[in-house]
Amino acid sequence: MNDIAEIEKLVATVQHAQQNELAEEFIDQFREDAIWTTAHGKRLTGRDEIATFTRQVLPGATKLGTATYEVVHVVFIRPDVAAVKIRQRPFKPDGTPATDENEGSPLYVVSKEDGQWKIAAGQNTKVL
Repeated sequence: MNDIAEIEKLVATVQHAQQNELAEEFIDQFREDAIWTTAHGKRLTGRDEIATFTRQVLPGATKLGTATYEVVHVVFIRPDVAAVKIRQRPFKPDGTPATDENEGSPLYVVSKEDGQWKIAAGQNTKVL
């Protein structure tokens, strides 16, 4: 599998974990020293802090809906580091588009760790 396909698989795993409220699967996508900023501006530093937050907010999060994640652009900063732009589209629990909610525009910085792509930093931003 090439690097773009592996990065797309990472993003698909994030989507799967979010849609199915699988906190541990989501947490596993991060480096130990990752930085994550939520769509509401909460900064989380390190996988332990990301894990604590995720375990509190992910269960029950899909009651109001979920989202799809589409990789729209990848820039390789180095062969083992990439910036990944994602289109995040909200959906209602019944699977129809949530036209009353803004899309997200996450940016992930990913790095290859022991042959596997992991999130090193992420910023999730709502599109106004």
